[in-house]
Amino acid sequence: MKKTILTTIVLILTVTVNFAQSKSVETEATFGVRGNCGMCKSTIEKAANSIDGVSSATWDKENKKIDVSFDATKTSLDKIHNAIAASGYDTDKVKADGKAYNNLAGCCQYDKEMKMNISTKKKDDHSGHKH
Repeated sequence: MKKTILTTIVLILTVTVNFAQSKSVETEATFGVRGNCGMCKSTIEKAANSIDGVSSATWDKENKKIDVSFDATKTSLDKIHNAIAASGYDTDKVKADGKAYNNLAGCCQYDKEMKMNISTKKKDDHSGHKH
């Protein structure tokens, strides 16, 4: 009887520990990505969303940045940067694959010096606090 109870307790603890370890860790990140148009937006978002664990990716054409949500237990920010670069677009960490960039449509071949991750808030904007 003691052996059965002990075995049951060990099984319950094992299942509980395994369940706790398998919980996803939803992470959000924003980083710069160069691009020009709606076609760029589609390609950039498709590249990010192709990574297992990415739940959403939205590229902001005006500010040249992407907002991604992903499960950190399944993927990493580096993998997302690499996927976007492999599709032909520079990120603020990884340069685009040259061959992929050359295969982009003419409207998508961006200026390699363009600014990325442009903040919409001015540096001297003090509207959020009092002096």
